[in-house]
Amino acid sequence: MKLPSDVVEMLELEGMELLHKPFERCFAREEVLQAVKDVDGVILGAELFDRSVMEAAPRLKVISRFGVGYDNVDVDAATERKIYVTFTPCVLCDTVADLAFGLILCVSRRIHQADAFVRAGRWSESQFPLMVDVSGKTLGIVGLGRIGTRVAYRARGFSMRILYHDVVRTDLMMRLEREFGVKRVSLNRLLKESDFVTLHVPLDESTRRMIGGRELSLMKKTGYLINTSRGPVVDQSALYEALRNQTIAGAALDVFVEEPIRPGNPLLQLENVVFTPHIGSATVETRHKMALTAAEDLVRVLKGKEPKNLVNVELLRKTEQQRVRRVKPW
Repeated sequence: MKLPSDVVEMLELEGMELLHKPFERCFAREEVLQAVKDVDGVILGAELFDRSVMEAAPRLKVISRFGVGYDNVDVDAATERKIYVTFTPCVLCDTVADLAFGLILCVSRRIHQADAFVRAGRWSESQFPLMVDVSGKTLGIVGLGRIGTRVAYRARGFSMRILYHDVVRTDLMMRLEREFGVKRVSLNRLLKESDFVTLHVPLDESTRRMIGGRELSLMKKTGYLINTSRGPVVDQSALYEALRNQTIAGAALDVFVEEPIRPGNPLLQLENVVFTPHIGSATVETRHKMALTAAEDLVRVLKGKEPKNLVNVELLRKTEQQRVRRVKPW
């Protein structure tokens, strides 16, 4: 990822010497290992940052993740080495929610197919197939966190009945239950009753392949699955079979198990899927805010201050405990 010029200028004014990657793509592993040898901080894109990479970076103090997900960072290894891991959780939520709802509209109204229909000159030859409504339908939100909540706000404008499943139940969730009539249900019930199921969970061992063959079989045959979270949350092979056999009506995917998705992937042969290339946060305004947020937290850590968006908060607790122990009891 390329940092905006004003963010680069800000870093330089803060006394940072920047080592830019010379190309618009992710680093290969060997390039990562070479690049981190003498750095104090990293603004990280999608590259894998595991224990071996950290071992190759003896001066590293902070990994500032450019994004809301941090599954490509070994947070435990970073904590052991007292390396701060930060992320940009709040600035992209509305933008990702916009895309998620846009995908709901696209897959239900077949906007992508209608565009191809007109371009191919078929309008005068035949009638475009009928589609399905979004308004008044049931939306199931798996993960009612920052992004899921914003999807719920958008769904209100379409008079949708909203179900959600989450492993926690926060004050905000309970407020949405009271004010919006949002209902907390089991995952099984959500899958059975929803016309649209949209995924907004982080990727960890509890969510990896949480939507597999069994879960897809619970969905309505007229149901649609939307995934803007992480590819491995869905068993991609099971999804292919469900779409091919019309166990569900369709899917809209912004994320994949392997990215970029390979041209020979069988999902690409299906017409009842909408694809976007992991662009949930890809707007000019949001990417700028993400870059600035990541850069500001990197500067804070390197200047000995607490970052605003810390992942491994236990580092702060350890620092506080050490500070308390140093206080002389008068």
